[in-house]
Amino acid sequence: MAVTAPISDDRVSRRRTVAPAATSEGTHLLAGALERYVWKVAEALGVPREGASFEVTDTATAYIALGCRAVAHPDRDVMLVWSATHGWAVSIETDPAEPLIVLGRLSGAIVQAPEAVAGLVAESMTRPGVRQVPVASPSLMGWSDLAECMERYAP
Repeated sequence: MAVTAPISDDRVSRRRTVAPAATSEGTHLLAGALERYVWKVAEALGVPREGASFEVTDTATAYIALGCRAVAHPDRDVMLVWSATHGWAVSIETDPAEPLIVLGRLSGAIVQAPEAVAGLVAESMTRPGVRQVPVASPSLMGWSDLAECMERYAP
């Protein structure tokens, strides 16, 4: 949820074209909200908390190790990743030198219901081939705005 006028923390204007600078208040709010949100998504997937991690620095990211294999890559581990710029994606765990193999990506809002994320995982696991998934370019949001969106699903 972007606002139309800058506010005193890290909220951003719709006209802004670069990522907002995080404030310590915004970073603190997002860290707590992201932790709760990622755990809700992991819970919806049946993944224990130990299988999930997140980080809020100059960017915000999350990782959930999926304990299943994709039909398209039965010999490879699968992960679910989230970023504040691209949202959720299901990918094959690759070596650093390998190109990224994306099995599925949620389009639309950066923050979506844990059930929608679980649906993406289920669909991505059963699809027989890898499809070309365009990277969405949603509106950039400040840390406080992201935290507010996450709190809808994980208060």
